[in-house]
Amino acid sequence: MKLNELTLKESLDKLAKKEIKIEEIYQDLDSAYQAKNSKLNIYLSHNDVALEQAKKASHKPLRGLPIAVKDNFCTRDLLTTASTKILEEFQPQYESTVTKRLLESGGILYGKTNMDAWAHGSSTETSDFGPTLNPCNPAHLPGGSSGGSAAAVAADLAAAAIGSETAGSIRQPAAWCGVVGLKPTYGRVSRFGVAAMASSTDSPGPLAKTVEDAAILLNSFAGPDERDGTCSRNKAPDFSQAIGQSIKGLKIGVIYQDIKELASTNQILVEQLQILRELGAAVETVQAMDPHFAIGVYTVVQRAEVSSNLARYDGIRYGLDRSHFGAEAKKRIMLGTYTLTKGRADQYYNLAQKVRTLYLQDYQRLFQKYDVLVSATSPSYAKELGASLDAAMFGELEDMLLEASSVSGLPGVNVPFYRDEKTNLYLGASFIAPMWQEEKVIKVADAFEKNTKWNSWRNK
Repeated sequence: MKLNELTLKESLDKLAKKEIKIEEIYQDLDSAYQAKNSKLNIYLSHNDVALEQAKKASHKPLRGLPIAVKDNFCTRDLLTTASTKILEEFQPQYESTVTKRLLESGGILYGKTNMDAWAHGSSTETSDFGPTLNPCNPAHLPGGSSGGSAAAVAADLAAAAIGSETAGSIRQPAAWCGVVGLKPTYGRVSRFGVAAMASSTDSPGPLAKTVEDAAILLNSFAGPDERDGTCSRNKAPDFSQAIGQSIKGLKIGVIYQDIKELASTNQILVEQLQILRELGAAVETVQAMDPHFAIGVYTVVQRAEVSSNLARYDGIRYGLDRSHFGAEAKKRIMLGTYTLTKGRADQYYNLAQKVRTLYLQDYQRLFQKYDVLVSATSPSYAKELGASLDAAMFGELEDMLLEASSVSGLPGVNVPFYRDEKTNLYLGASFIAPMWQEEKVIKVADAFEKNTKWNSWRNK
């Protein structure tokens, strides 16, 4: 096995025992980067001094291991483009809180990964620098908007990665690439220094090879930040403490079983969830509020916040002028501005916020009985390249099962629950819990992962 194929935890353990050297990890990683990146279009920029930085971080918790970072996080030493030509040459003068804490913990920014431009999409096909290909099957999409980060993990081009989710942008690409994606509670992780998309739902989080890796990485950057007024002031727990814990006695509700277009996916999911019963959890089907309504809620709220957040890109302070916006950004700005205009706000935006509240209330009802809820992450396997190009609502439909939990601020994690042998593509399960209870989804996802055969690194 090449050392770049180790999980984050395996690498940390072997480095601590002096069984391997950090130079050996980077040697294998650099070889893989040279062989794969130009074909898959994962990294938009590469840190040429990563190894030298890693040698100086060997005494820190992450021991200098290479981490891929989505290109909407401000980084002082690497360009931050958000995959848009407007910011093609933008060099931030400050570090985002997430990457600053990552560096302080001994993680090294190996490079910045491709994404949907401005994080607008669920395919990585709206990137102004071309689409990323799915390492599991290059004829298919990696998902988005954190498609490059998910692909970096799947292709063993990073020990782990950082992404951001507004409504599925961590968990959906994780599902399509067969990796783990953890969306924390909204406010658990600082948004300072992240190119804002929808400020009321944006949530940075880890993508990793295993649930344990995701918990370890989240430990490095979660917690209060006085520079972000939406960030919780409560100290983050040690998420890795949930690893290896028993799930006996937990109550797990399986939702969205009545959605017709999920029939084949749900059949496989229900079969795989039997392992949770064998581990002592109570698993039963439960009726949840129809996720189709969340499509409209998310579309209206997100577009409205996009129209506000993109107003700052006027070509005066930095970047190119607004004529360089891509087609997707222009459509979202126009729709968002329209829904906020006088006479239309009550008809669209305010109504969407009321329905958003109904989802919050429905989750409160469900979590009175269940510790964790589970559904498929995405309706189907990764779509073929080009699938999003003529589909105006592509992302909203692919993220349909995640939008309700995202607009409600809930934590969730994707883990693979099936692989199609013919296509080598994966299906993912999404576990969600009440706000501030990431430990519950980590505990259940870890138990599922360790007792099934679908994690390609744990079962090599």
